[in-house]
Amino acid sequence: MANNNNPLQPLLDKVPGPLKNKYFLVLAAFFAWMIFFDRHDLLTEWRLQTTVNKLEADKLYYIKQIKLAKQKRMEQEVNEEKFARERYFMKKQGEDVFIIVEEDK
Repeated sequence: MANNNNPLQPLLDKVPGPLKNKYFLVLAAFFAWMIFFDRHDLLTEWRLQTTVNKLEADKLYYIKQIKLAKQKRMEQEVNEEKFARERYFMKKQGEDVFIIVEEDK
């Protein structure tokens, strides 16, 4: 009962049975749509995840920098004289200050 009038019949006979199943075709089309054409396709999700990972790394970096800045501020508040002498090269009245710079050889 094969339809010999169809010129594509030899090609259709070579297609495996599961690929002729309409449920398989609908499922394959659904997956293709979800993977390549949907608003939340794989490429978009990968880019978003990469961005999230970068932002989390930046967050950890800035938290660390905040801790270091707080620690430095506490050191400055505790020993103001040391801070003024090292940072602004201040000195007491009648005191001589010698700045020693090491040279790389």
